[in-house]
Amino acid sequence: MTDDKIMIEERIVDVLKTVYDPEIPVNIYDLGLIYKIDVDDEGNVDIDMTFTAPTCPAADFILEDVRQKVDALAGVKSANVNLVFEPAWDQSMLSEEARVELGLD
Repeated sequence: MTDDKIMIEERIVDVLKTVYDPEIPVNIYDLGLIYKIDVDDEGNVDIDMTFTAPTCPAADFILEDVRQKVDALAGVKSANVNLVFEPAWDQSMLSEEARVELGLD
């Protein structure tokens, strides 16, 4: 992986940490909702993400927020966000910070 791709991925992670589910006080990255970030040589980004529940009422808002924020990053030509439910999300996917924030540890 080139340095450019690594830098773009780091910026993507930073911006994903500014996206929140309105019902949970933890960002989507630390919640473990991001399954994959792929950046190709042209700067096209493919993200696989999920939700804590398939019926999340804020799903459309969150997906659009992710797409717009990633699309606006320097070095990103286009952002495609795929909603996936395999594997199913569970609490083991939470970061340590999220577990503390939610009072699980």
